[in-house]
Amino acid sequence: MRTLPLNSRILRGVTATAAVASLAAGLAACGGDSDAATRTQDASAGSVTVGALSNGAAKETKLKVSEVKSISAELPKSVAKSGTLRIGVGALPAGFAPLAYVGGDQKTLTGAEPDLGRLVAAVLGLKPEVKNSTWENLFVGIDSGKVDVAFSNVTDTEERKKKYEFASYRQDNLGFEVQKKSTWNFDGDYRNLAGKTVAVSAGTNQEKILLEWKAKLAKEGKKLNVKYYQDNNATALALSSGKIDVSFGPNPGIAYHVTQTAKTPNPTRNAGTFSGAGETLQGLIAATAKKDSGLAKPLADAINHLVKNGQYAKWLAAWNLSNEAVDTSQVNPPGLPLSNS
Repeated sequence: MRTLPLNSRILRGVTATAAVASLAAGLAACGGDSDAATRTQDASAGSVTVGALSNGAAKETKLKVSEVKSISAELPKSVAKSGTLRIGVGALPAGFAPLAYVGGDQKTLTGAEPDLGRLVAAVLGLKPEVKNSTWENLFVGIDSGKVDVAFSNVTDTEERKKKYEFASYRQDNLGFEVQKKSTWNFDGDYRNLAGKTVAVSAGTNQEKILLEWKAKLAKEGKKLNVKYYQDNNATALALSSGKIDVSFGPNPGIAYHVTQTAKTPNPTRNAGTFSGAGETLQGLIAATAKKDSGLAKPLADAINHLVKNGQYAKWLAAWNLSNEAVDTSQVNPPGLPLSNS
């Protein structure tokens, strides 16, 4: 998620929010540009298990998914002939739960992103081959043809359209985390933040948005207190102790943290979302392929098949990301403009 900075800043926020001790050993086991095991694709034909090996971040769910011949017929001949969909994920070195990280067996790449890649591969009648790399090498892989498509939390931007084509599949959202007992909700209105103390990470897109809201509220004679903490563990402690009212950050990271606090004395919840692209455009996360590869349409059609048949909603629900659902996958929808991409 670089912007190419917007994506980079949000991705760092997701990574930091997701970092927990229980994952440390598994995440450390993954190094270098490597192929990841694909055990979440069941041996039995026609099914994919999402949320496997998730360390409690997801509800493991087995989904029936079969090839749709009318869609697989749209594939470029080279991809169809190979019988494999090479899926790029830029999760090295540390991963970013719940989107992509090393699972409970300390070797299999799990997460919402590779799971969707496997579901799409099943619709296309292809064997999924998940390749894990650093973020920078993810795009090198697409450019060189080492991977066919990236499912890696890549934001659709007009700048990227110069080199890549997209099939959207998830909203690019920021989220508001509060204590579960709190009655506060964002409700899409920055004015609801008046009088609140909100934590945000410095140098991020969400900080930029929050400071803009603070300035607007100041003009209205209202106050918004912004707090900064050294890391997300400190932010979580501040939230649980009541030192802050709200934590504002990447929605997937908040979704993950909510699952981790669910059985603790201080559970949290998501109190609303806001587009990572700002108030004038809904940011979108998209499957990313080389421009003119001919992959965007079959990818979008495969995603829309999953939407129509309910597997898409079950995939999102398994990973606690239902609040990022899109109604339909679009080929090259309007992206983050050149002035902010």
